[in-house]
Amino acid sequence: MSSGLETRPGATTIDLDDLVGMAWSGRIRVPHFQRDFRWTRTDVIRLFDSIVKRYPVGSLLLWQRPAVAQRVPLGALSIDAPAVDQGLWVVDGQQRIVSLANALHDDGASDPRFALAYDVRAGRIVSRLTAEDPYNIPLPVIFDLTRVLQWFAVHPEAIEYRDKAFELTKNLRQFSIPAYQVVQENTETLQDIFDRMNNYGKRLSRAEIFSALNAGSEADAAKKLDFKQIADHIENRLGFGLIDADTVLLAILARRGMDVRREIRLEFDDDRRAGVEFPDEDRDMAFAAGEEALFRAVRFIQSIGVPHFALLPYRYLLVVLTRVLAHYPNPDPTNLRRLERWFWRAAVLGPEIFKAGTTGAMRTLCTRVRPHDLTGSISGLLGELDNHQVKVPELRRFRTNATAAKITLCSWWDLDPRSPDTGEPFEQSQLAEALIDRPTAADAVLSFFARGTVPEGYSLWASNRVLLPALKEPLRTVSGLFSYRPPLMAEDLWAWVLHSHVISPESESLLSVGDVVGFMQARQKDLQRVLESFLRRKCEWDFEDTPPLNELMIEDLIDEEGDDAA
Repeated sequence: MSSGLETRPGATTIDLDDLVGMAWSGRIRVPHFQRDFRWTRTDVIRLFDSIVKRYPVGSLLLWQRPAVAQRVPLGALSIDAPAVDQGLWVVDGQQRIVSLANALHDDGASDPRFALAYDVRAGRIVSRLTAEDPYNIPLPVIFDLTRVLQWFAVHPEAIEYRDKAFELTKNLRQFSIPAYQVVQENTETLQDIFDRMNNYGKRLSRAEIFSALNAGSEADAAKKLDFKQIADHIENRLGFGLIDADTVLLAILARRGMDVRREIRLEFDDDRRAGVEFPDEDRDMAFAAGEEALFRAVRFIQSIGVPHFALLPYRYLLVVLTRVLAHYPNPDPTNLRRLERWFWRAAVLGPEIFKAGTTGAMRTLCTRVRPHDLTGSISGLLGELDNHQVKVPELRRFRTNATAAKITLCSWWDLDPRSPDTGEPFEQSQLAEALIDRPTAADAVLSFFARGTVPEGYSLWASNRVLLPALKEPLRTVSGLFSYRPPLMAEDLWAWVLHSHVISPESESLLSVGDVVGFMQARQKDLQRVLESFLRRKCEWDFEDTPPLNELMIEDLIDEEGDDAA
């Protein structure tokens, strides 16, 4: 047990200019027992908004001790850090320091969470636009007075805002953050402080506990594959969005054993590996193999109609699929079709048919996946869904964070929605770009009509929403885009555009004359038919659960030989 601090922490303040300089030079380090970076783009914007308004942003707790020369990952940055006698290790304040160091560095913009700018006209922090805007000055530019001068020399149309930008540059660099520095050799004491600080507020997740338990030494930690890297690799390879750390952990555990809720503290204990199907693996081997199995599961999910993590009906389905495709990397076509059938049936029925909800569903289904029997495993998965009443998702309460809306959006994506600007089908990469760092599909789903113009009772209907992941100009409502055909677009192509968004000729005519209720009622019926047709094809409710033909033939042959022998 920790005996406490040997000396009282020293209180000081650090100017933002000095703080990010220490981070960029490698003097500031993140100890391996720290949790991963968890902030979203919204959190980073809120931090800088507080700094712009001169609000307090909390204090830092830094652990002063030597640090070896090493390659230091810090958000999107990779720093060649020299050995230092008085390194500063972050005990509290990692999210803030990583956000500041990345958003103010040019290389940080490779991560969309840190690609920020200051809108000098509106006086606020915004996401950086793809094309350069004279009035949206990237934060790395606004942080450097020389670059600010160069910016206005290149963009004289914004010159009236120069003094405002100069003032912000000065305020940013001189913004002071309170900090406590602890001189302490005992790592256990600092881990105890970290644990207390992070558990007296928001408890650590299971994935964070697992990471801390299996992090190894400080030197080893930098070389190890972790949950964030696995999520990043899959996002980079497939554009599926970032899978959360807890789901990645569950996928790794599911691959290695049926009980995904087993005691994680013993996962790589040589003396206690009961229930683990790959007992000779160490932590690094398990993570690498788990990543490949999860990659196969994501690729399969995309192939059957779920293009992005934000549209995945339930995360536990991805965990179960990881287990299946870990043991059976190349299923035959018949079993792949049965697996697709199972996925969509499970998505529609939901975890409510199992005891203990999502946790119970995941545990039960993982036990049905057994090594060396693919056909039997999928039969077991399908069997868990038998004899349950099917209910088509409700379209009168469309919320992008709800399962019903996610399934509905998959049915819309299945229609290959086209841009009303160009007539071209939206690409999966455009959907991925629109949903970067987003837990739901809200940024890709727009309203036809503003809420105030829709009669009470209709505002949440699915018929007031449309899947538009990329437009030439960002819009909040899009009724005007679909009311009339663009002058340069051919009639047959425009018809395809409307069809791809479930706008029938009748609905189009109602929209063109401004009949909001009539349009919504007509389109709602069409959307219901599209959803029901999509689910009939995907779920194949009336199909018998027959195994692959080659297995049937083998069984018949055995029966015939038995009859002959008799």
